[in-house]
Amino acid sequence: MPQHHSLLEDLQALLIGSLFVALSVLLLRQSGLLTGGTAGLAFIGHYLSGQAFGLVFFLLNLPFYLFAWRALGWVFTLKTFAAVSLLSLYSEWLPHLIHIDRLQPAFAAILAGLLAGAGLLMLVRHRASLGGLGVLAIWLQERYGWRAGKLQMGADALILLLALLAIDLHSVALSVLGAAAMNAVIAINHKPGRYVGM
Repeated sequence: MPQHHSLLEDLQALLIGSLFVALSVLLLRQSGLLTGGTAGLAFIGHYLSGQAFGLVFFLLNLPFYLFAWRALGWVFTLKTFAAVSLLSLYSEWLPHLIHIDRLQPAFAAILAGLLAGAGLLMLVRHRASLGGLGVLAIWLQERYGWRAGKLQMGADALILLLALLAIDLHSVALSVLGAAAMNAVIAINHKPGRYVGM
């Protein structure tokens, strides 16, 4: 029988998982890159409008909470709301705490992807997500056994095509590299039935 996570374990996963993804956002933003998923849409909105990434990300996630509540329950929805809120705040605070003078874009893309993958994996294992398309991917995995990593990869491909509206082709290509690194972490490490913590 699966052993449920304690409140303290869930809290540390939300705080740390969201922080890892926020570090990923910092690296991508400083390199003029982006990622897939709802964060990718938020990057496109951020680059095109000049609005804060955290605000755009938070607002884009609002329509998904009703679906999450109905499909995955109120506990998942509340944890996801907390993770989205933390990422929105962290992504605006971190530039005041960290300044990187030199950052090679290909390395930034890969490291950002690995950090985001680890952060998302931590959140998913504690029944949370960063909302948006991730909610849909998790629901489809739980309902039909479809792999969340593969579903997310397909959605990311479409979002990265849309990115051509905001950044150049070279930056999109590097962003694809980062998204592939992130999705590889999730696809390899998040297999249904392998991890039984709740």
